[in-house]
Amino acid sequence: MNLADASPSIFDFSWPAALVMERVTAIADGPLAESAYRIDREGYYPLDVMASLGKAGAFGAHLGLNGGRYGLALDAMRAISRRCGSTGFLTWSHDVCGLYMEQSGNPALTGDALQNHMLGRTFGGTALSNPMKALAGIEKMLLRATKVPGGYRVSGALPWVSHIAPGQYCGAIAAVYHEDGSRSHEIMFMLRCTGDVALRQCPEFSGMEGTSTWGVRLDGLFVGENDIIADPAQPFIARIRAAFVLLQIGMATGIVQGSIDSMREVEPLLGHVNQFLQDRPDELQAEYEELEARVARLALTPYDGSKDYLLDVLDARTQGSELALRASQSALLHQGARGYLLSSAPQRRVREAHFAAIVTPAIKHLRWEMARLSKEEVPA
Repeated sequence: MNLADASPSIFDFSWPAALVMERVTAIADGPLAESAYRIDREGYYPLDVMASLGKAGAFGAHLGLNGGRYGLALDAMRAISRRCGSTGFLTWSHDVCGLYMEQSGNPALTGDALQNHMLGRTFGGTALSNPMKALAGIEKMLLRATKVPGGYRVSGALPWVSHIAPGQYCGAIAAVYHEDGSRSHEIMFMLRCTGDVALRQCPEFSGMEGTSTWGVRLDGLFVGENDIIADPAQPFIARIRAAFVLLQIGMATGIVQGSIDSMREVEPLLGHVNQFLQDRPDELQAEYEELEARVARLALTPYDGSKDYLLDVLDARTQGSELALRASQSALLHQGARGYLLSSAPQRRVREAHFAAIVTPAIKHLRWEMARLSKEEVPA
């Protein structure tokens, strides 16, 4: 009898890690793997699979005000990304939205709301790509807010926000301005995709089409106290920043392991000639395991506020993206023509690895931040 046979059907925090991973892996290797091509090429948004993953515990392990079980959350994300990078990204988006809700301390966003989110009964993502770059001095903040009785009015547009749809939600940040046009501070809030929020179809990307990514426009949207995550936002972002970035590494490591799987798949047939390629599976596996051990240590203290810890997280995130780029390219070369087929997993993972390298914080953003932290100044 396996662990799942003797256990409840819906996740709670008492489940052992082995049970969570057994259930998540079964979904990833079964229904998710079978849907990967449809998600990638047809833009299928797999909310049915996400709901199953929620019940299995994929979205709840990292919760708990002291950091939960971050290592387990990363393991679950890796198992999902190993089969489908798009769904791995959805998992990260969903996980980090749950992080915002829990850490907000707002009773309207915790309790039943957080429970439903964690179990995949409701869905929400994150709209922090622009704010994270804006707070780093890379670009301007695109959402503007003004104080009104009972909350704020928010206007502006974001070019792409993932894991949203009508009736869903995401965490967002807006700069608050005084009547005289001077900037006061920033707020973080839950942006609900109601009829007052315009969703615009994005241009077709080379991959990640199944992530339900939309352009968002707000025109004086009222945000009440029940939807405030943090006011002011910057201290909150400083507290969760390392945890936010750390969670992303599970996407990259899943793509790496999936790429190594594809390399080993053709070893019996092509190993005699593949031996002349660089980045062989055993070499990449050793690098992957070193990174996994490093990330497991970092996952023990996700809210460590020290500069050295944040630097370690940023560097590990960079290492994961760079390793995913190398591993995915090597997998395609190892598989040869069969890996160049549009339907092949290696061809898909090349595009997924590129996404892991450019999604906020991108490799260039990560290096920017590491340089700034090392020098305590923004690079010219």
